[in-house]
Amino acid sequence: MPNELKLLCTHSVKQMEGRSCCWDAWVEEALAKLHSLKLLRSLRPIHVSAPDPSITTAAPTQQTDDLEVFDEMQPRDRLSVEVDVAVPTIRSWLLDIPSCGEEAIWEDGAVSREKAGCSQHFKKLILFSGNDYLGLSSHPTVGKAAAKAAQEHGMGPRGSALVCGYTNYHRRLEFSLAELKKKEDCLLCPTGFAANMAVMVAIGNISRLLSAGSQPLNEEKVAIFSDALNHASIIDGIHLAEKQHGVEVFVYRHCDMSHLDEMLSTCSMKKRVVVTDRRFFRYPVDANACFLQLCGLIWEFPQAHGTFVCGENGGGVAEAFNCEGDVDICVGTLSKAAGCHGGFVACSKRWKQLILSRGRSFIYSTAAPVPFVAAAHAAVIVARKETWRRREIWKRVKDFQILTGIPIASPIISLVAGTEEKALEASRHLLGSGFHVTAIRPPTVPPNSCRLRITLSAVHTTDDLKKLTEALSCCIDFREVFVHFTNGHAARL
Repeated sequence: MPNELKLLCTHSVKQMEGRSCCWDAWVEEALAKLHSLKLLRSLRPIHVSAPDPSITTAAPTQQTDDLEVFDEMQPRDRLSVEVDVAVPTIRSWLLDIPSCGEEAIWEDGAVSREKAGCSQHFKKLILFSGNDYLGLSSHPTVGKAAAKAAQEHGMGPRGSALVCGYTNYHRRLEFSLAELKKKEDCLLCPTGFAANMAVMVAIGNISRLLSAGSQPLNEEKVAIFSDALNHASIIDGIHLAEKQHGVEVFVYRHCDMSHLDEMLSTCSMKKRVVVTDRRFFRYPVDANACFLQLCGLIWEFPQAHGTFVCGENGGGVAEAFNCEGDVDICVGTLSKAAGCHGGFVACSKRWKQLILSRGRSFIYSTAAPVPFVAAAHAAVIVARKETWRRREIWKRVKDFQILTGIPIASPIISLVAGTEEKALEASRHLLGSGFHVTAIRPPTVPPNSCRLRITLSAVHTTDDLKKLTEALSCCIDFREVFVHFTNGHAARL
């Protein structure tokens, strides 16, 4: 090698090492700042173990080659709410030591109990912080659907839906979700986050496509009215649409229909969209429906938590309040009550065509693997047929009301503790008592409104709730929380 080339290579290596050292120092400094602001977050691994082979399952009430349906809870259902956590993880959690999940030791395709310790070194916790509201993640029909699809097709074609990732499995799931939501069609997305982003960006694109000039004038833009506590995916989608100069945003107070009505009445823009992932529970249903019809606007209704949980058939909040016809676009997730993974947009064929053509988070994401889609389709069928799951989760809501005196109206419960230390101390107390409940802190919620986020499941028992509320009573003043709820300050996340 010529001397000049050797010198050049040596110089390049030194430059790269110098840049690496700089970045390491900057990252370290950024982490120190996050630590001082109490914004460092941690991964606390849960040990997923095989079910006890001695546990027997009753004969299904309905069975075909691919479908098993039960009319009551089975022992296997408890896998979705009973979890094992290694003692070192518990220890670092109690001491609030930051962790990147290194306590979980992986060896030969399985977590090694030998390296982490014997079975006595795992603590069993009851999960009250998950999103598997119906307990479908451990349902045999869902698992078998995923396994069968994987054995027959592997992961399926890997590519974006617009290239090669969209299959007959995806179409079948879209059809079943459109039927559930009573919409003309449906579009599957990789996640619920991606679904909300795609819808917001597509809405913003309308004004850009129809504008006379290169950029839409103010009166040509879309006016988006967004609830103050909308999900981050909605907010991020709106911000992206704003950067593309397609929308004008108006934020109304959380669940305040009077404030929304006032904003709408003073808005002269023709293209108007209301976006909320909450229902206006404080107002009569008829008044809401009348309001929607009078405005003549597009109503976009993300339904992350209500799908499969609310309504006679699990169609969500819109079905429960008999206003499905008033909702133009319904965004949902398959990662919560369905116990699977993915998101969807139920809408008309026109809206579907627009979103798949202009929704960036859909266009540039790889489609969901076929086994995921097969599992979700099985979950849709099971959720509709096993109606006892919806009955049970609302019974647990009633149990919590009776045991605490707090007038909750949802399986997702936010108990405001106040300061960050109070919320963390309450979470640690519950951890020591055998319950997995996380503290929600800034920036997710405003300072001094830190809270415990408790989620109920159809496969929790009344006894689970009694033990949980007994432990809660030692660190949460139920009377103070009652005041927060009745004043409308404690909102679900």
